[in-house]
Amino acid sequence: MSDSLVTEYYASQVRQEWRRLVSDAYHRLELITTLHFLEKYLPQHGLVLDAGGGPGRYTLELARKGYDVCLLDATQANLEFARRQLKRHGVLRRVRQIVNGSIVDLSPFPDATFDAVLCSGGPLSHVLDPQHRESAVSELVRVARPGAPLFVSVISRIGVLQVILVYGQHEIEQPHFELARDTGDYLGGHGFTACHFFLPEELQQAFTRPELQILVIAGLEGLSSGHSKELNKLARDEARFKVWLETHFQTCTHQSVVGMSEHMLIVCRKVGVQPGSRGA
Repeated sequence: MSDSLVTEYYASQVRQEWRRLVSDAYHRLELITTLHFLEKYLPQHGLVLDAGGGPGRYTLELARKGYDVCLLDATQANLEFARRQLKRHGVLRRVRQIVNGSIVDLSPFPDATFDAVLCSGGPLSHVLDPQHRESAVSELVRVARPGAPLFVSVISRIGVLQVILVYGQHEIEQPHFELARDTGDYLGGHGFTACHFFLPEELQQAFTRPELQILVIAGLEGLSSGHSKELNKLARDEARFKVWLETHFQTCTHQSVVGMSEHMLIVCRKVGVQPGSRGA
């Protein structure tokens, strides 16, 4: 049931999701921070899986940087939109495959196919069943080559509670608020689709396994989380905004900041050797 809720929701949000990461300075911060860690840890070149990549924002960014990309998403409307955008921007030739599928089952791809795996924007958060989430993580690891980095972002439980305090206090007395607060599960129907909101220790535990080395966990909005008006105002002052971005990158990996961020990113490396990486 939750799978159909998620695909129906994103089928109705294709253009909004495409614009989300560039709509203002606050939302661009999620994009900028993700790209920062991609730049740091991606290999110099290779084939990248954009798993749960929606309408293709990161596929576009990767293709522009010269990577070959496979885009997978469960919402066909996203994929059709992505194909048009990638063609419009002249990078469709770099996209090997556009696949309708779920991160829970990456069977279209053989073991050790990709030089890097990206699952950004929260696709793992839309897998409510804990066993299915475990399957999704195992699949993301399976299709990565030895030495390949994995980049996975999820929606934070603490970050969401903070956003509700600022923007949605009317929800606090509702049963779905207590369920999300106490378990991280949100079943949809109140402005968003079905979702599991992660605690930082949950995210770390999900990727603590013998075949992975955890490199970093970061809060994508960091100290700015929940303060969209303030950040958008600050962005109008270029000098101050530059200093704030420096502050953001100095603090976004601090354990006290990660959990409070709306989105958390974990970067891992599959055990093995792959030469040419930019990161440590």
